[in-house]
Amino acid sequence: MNMPIRPRRLRGSSGLRCMVRETRVDKSSLIYPLFVREGKGIREEISAMPGQYRYSLDTLPEKLNRLADAGVGSVMLFGIPDRKDPVGSGAYDDDGIVQRAVRVVKREAPELLCITDVCMCEYTDHGHCGVLCDHGVDNDATLPLLTRAAVSHARAGADMVAPSDMMDGRVAAIRAGLDAAGFENTPIMSYAVKYSSAFYGPFREAAGSAPRFGDRKGYQMDFHNAREGVREALLDEAEGADIIMVKPAMTYLDLVTRVRDAVHVPVATYSVSGEYAMVKAAAAQGWIDETSVMCEMAVAAYRAGAQIYLTYFAEELAKCMDEGRIG
Repeated sequence: MNMPIRPRRLRGSSGLRCMVRETRVDKSSLIYPLFVREGKGIREEISAMPGQYRYSLDTLPEKLNRLADAGVGSVMLFGIPDRKDPVGSGAYDDDGIVQRAVRVVKREAPELLCITDVCMCEYTDHGHCGVLCDHGVDNDATLPLLTRAAVSHARAGADMVAPSDMMDGRVAAIRAGLDAAGFENTPIMSYAVKYSSAFYGPFREAAGSAPRFGDRKGYQMDFHNAREGVREALLDEAEGADIIMVKPAMTYLDLVTRVRDAVHVPVATYSVSGEYAMVKAAAAQGWIDETSVMCEMAVAAYRAGAQIYLTYFAEELAKCMDEGRIG
């Protein structure tokens, strides 16, 4: 047949397919979320997230070394304190669980970038992401506490801080606080486009951060809205965010693309606990091939425009990259 244009010509071998691949992924762009808690000798599996664990500081190095050996670029630390109070004081305690975990990361695996989640929900006894006023979160009263937490994390040695609270003005407040404390070179990865999502359920078990009353729809975003997400991203970029995150990933890839086209900073996306749990549950039933689905989800995120990918599958994805399954 007279067919001068044949797209299949570039699909004929593995070498050709790799050469013309439009979406390329790299292990250095992977961030692995880690849960750290008080205690000793703890490696506690999270029931809603098979294969994921809460670590005490003495068991953390083994996992850090595995991630570093796999080539994963970064970790994101989430702290689980023993005590909580109305103002989440453990979040900004210089001897808090995350602050001590940062020191372990920098000592045991200095090649890993250490990023800290900055929020109040794990530390407040009511489970909301800020201080309360008449059963609602007081936005402006929360900003100084978030700033104190970010500065405390930087003082402990964090390479980057990542506010996830969704308070208005938090990036500007944290940037000013970091700069005033001498941490003007500490970047901020903002959870700028964070939706109020049912996909967070397993995380709330893992971190013990479910609100004791109400919900977070007053500060996390309505999942019906897309233009609002772009607005949030642009606001945080203007306030000084160095990286913009979209969360969750899988059902919000349209937002990844919209945000990537709107901002002039790198874009990250977080494949959250519910996404992980669904893959694990379906694979346990034999309904899907876990590795293939995991790889496909990751490539979809990068294809949508993400340059950074937070995922509980980071170690497994790094192995797949080594094996040439994705790359």
